[in-house]
Amino acid sequence: MQDYKNQLITHLKGGSAFMPVEELLKFISSEELCRRPKALPYSFYEIFYHMRFAQKDILEFIKDEDYTTHEWPQDYWPKKNMIDSLEEWELLKSHFFEEQQELIGFLQDTESDLLKPVSKGTEHTLLREVLLVIEHNAYHSGQLLIVLRSLGLYPA
Repeated sequence: MQDYKNQLITHLKGGSAFMPVEELLKFISSEELCRRPKALPYSFYEIFYHMRFAQKDILEFIKDEDYTTHEWPQDYWPKKNMIDSLEEWELLKSHFFEEQQELIGFLQDTESDLLKPVSKGTEHTLLREVLLVIEHNAYHSGQLLIVLRSLGLYPA
């Protein structure tokens, strides 16, 4: 079972089927972070914020027996397309990777069962929730790359 968990960890970090988020972050500058490319409705910041919020939401669902559902879509996207400071941006990135590591911790735990429901009253398993994070982050990582290319920050 740990072999399967290790495969999930690899995919959660990215790099097997899509570029790791850490690599994508190397290409964005603070000056371009909130710039929406022509004909695209979102900026790098908006997508990354959304990725982090969704990942955090799933982590909360796994951990919290008293989990409360957030409002879609308003809670999952930033209220404005700007950051107040570079510290805010650094904190957002830190939280993303800390929460990713917490998900990895569930997979590294030899006692965790991939097929056991994570919350009372649902059939949602740890496997389902981790796959959801992987799929969601893979999808939006592609969007981050499109934004980078559209801004001329990543070679096509």
